[in-house]
Amino acid sequence: MSADDVRAIERRTIAKVSWRLLPLIAVLYCVAYIDRTNVAFAALTMNKDLGLSSYIFGWGAGIFFFGYFLFEIPSNLILERTGARIWIARIMITWGIVSGLMAFTTGPTSFLVLRFLLGAAEAGFFPGMILYFTYWYPSVYRGRVISTLFIAQPVANAVAAIASGAILGMDGFLTLKGWQWVFILEALPAVLLAFVVLGVMTDRPAVATWLAPAERQWLDSRLNEERRDIENAGRLSLWQALCDRRVFVLSMIYFMAVTANYGTVFFMPQIVKGMDLSNLMTGFVSAIPYVIGTLGLIAWGYSSDRFHERRWHLIAASTVAAAGLVCAGVFGSSYWALMGMSFATIGIYGSRAAFWPMPSMFLTGTAAAGAIALINATGNLGGYVGPFVVGWIKDSTNSFESGLYFLAACAFAGGVITFFATRAAGAPEPVQSTAARQAAE
Repeated sequence: MSADDVRAIERRTIAKVSWRLLPLIAVLYCVAYIDRTNVAFAALTMNKDLGLSSYIFGWGAGIFFFGYFLFEIPSNLILERTGARIWIARIMITWGIVSGLMAFTTGPTSFLVLRFLLGAAEAGFFPGMILYFTYWYPSVYRGRVISTLFIAQPVANAVAAIASGAILGMDGFLTLKGWQWVFILEALPAVLLAFVVLGVMTDRPAVATWLAPAERQWLDSRLNEERRDIENAGRLSLWQALCDRRVFVLSMIYFMAVTANYGTVFFMPQIVKGMDLSNLMTGFVSAIPYVIGTLGLIAWGYSSDRFHERRWHLIAASTVAAAGLVCAGVFGSSYWALMGMSFATIGIYGSRAAFWPMPSMFLTGTAAAGAIALINATGNLGGYVGPFVVGWIKDSTNSFESGLYFLAACAFAGGVITFFATRAAGAPEPVQSTAARQAAE
């Protein structure tokens, strides 16, 4: 078979895989992200109804990630054994039910308990998707593919902002509060889509009847070759991977990035509300930074794959995020601050496209499943720290300014750790198989 024939099969196979899997996965992550962050919009009226201070709200918003942390690694290891199709469907049904139950929160205790259970229910979804991509995409495509997954984050934030602002207007319908309708209506898609997963998702290329035999053979051969290249450089056991210094470094980098991200996400509506806007307009205006952030995500993913480089792309994105958050803090509740938040989201989301291909540079199989889960679980503890600290600062100073400076420092710290520690930690350059190098030539 000529090189032109191989390239034609590659293009055709990747296109089929992408059209089959990426739209579904992006929608699933969009729904997951809405259900974990819609509490930010419910808080516009819920906090007063339930007597929740900014401190308690920040604690509850973040405690989600403790449940996530505790169950992340076991969930991803189960996915590796049972397959993504059944396990992802189970995750979605569970988190949809718990998310809907948030509508029946009666005070601080039930709020904290349900947020913790929501994190436990969703644990394993995101790292499961990152692991799933390694089953279907050669390394040269993963930056762009992960960018597609992360497009769901700003899209989810924009959709949640607009939809939740409108749903809050249902206050009093069937005797329920507007914030209760937010939880009920936005939980339904998760349960319904679980059945779509069972019908559409395929565990591995070897059982993909929708690929032609030549396409399955090419994809299996390419992925197996990349795995052999990685394992020949030193195959790690699960325990070795969990104790590997590179995994620790990546966990710390992600912790800083997630702290900046969720500290921003959970308080964005309240910051924008400070411009004296209605709930509906707060939703629309809060969507602007996330729409702009999508552009950064796409650009960083394309550039990172194009140049086969992750480290400097991650450093640049972290710096942009920090600069944007500093500007937002300087200008307070104003449209200039909104511009700063927009730059921050460009950097925050752009960093994901450069970061998440890194673990698969030196991990495969069960070691990859456990280590990716550990990185995501440890990093997502930042989802507790960010909202907690910003809420505490807001209650102490009656302003979000210092909280935004704290988030900026976290984003910048992620870039600093990347600069000094990734080289020392020995994270290798992306593995490029013989077939990939020939295709590039």
